Amino acid sequence: DGMVATAKETTEELGKVEGFTQDELETLYQTIGMGALKYFILKVDPKKRILFNPKESIDLQGHTGPFIQYSYARIQSIFRKLAENGLNEFRLNGTDLLPAEKSLIVNIYQYPGVIQSAADNYSPAEVANYIYNLAKQFNSFYAEHSITKAESADKQHLRAIIAGQTAYILKHGLMLLGIQSPERM
Repeated sequence: DGMVATAKETTEELGKVEGFTQDELETLYQTIGMGALKYFILKVDPKKRILFNPKESIDLQGHTGPFIQYSYARIQSIFRKLAENGLNEFRLNGTDLLPAEKSLIVNIYQYPGVIQSAADNYSPAEVANYIYNLAKQFNSFYAEHSITKAESADKQHLRAIIAGQTAYILKHGLMLLGIQSPERM
């Protein structure tokens, strides 16, 4: 209950409650609060001790579950904008990759190995830290390279595919950790 209350307080302080019904807000607070708690515990190697800090666990800019949830929701927002512009299908037509695009693709393809390693080592922290780093890398990429206003249709399609794969992995990784992925935040 305390984590849900902290999620509500933090979300309202950030002014991120517009466009939600009361029921949607209650679900969102529950999703963020529980995601923050679970992620804070699971991001640490199981052999180490932790000191739980509720305020730190809910930070949308830190190494937290809500940061990953927000990154997923942000990608969903990008796809809603693309759909509003009539773009629902994306095809690769061969385009040169920028270093940031290539780096993100390489990181995406490491996911199956991360899952296997986490299983072999009984360490959900490996999945937790991987999806955090992927979310962080995607957000940095997106800050520099627009998807909705890409320099060409080919680039837009490529970046949308990269964003889609990133969203899939974030959602799947959170699901493996028992954390929900909200479509909007």
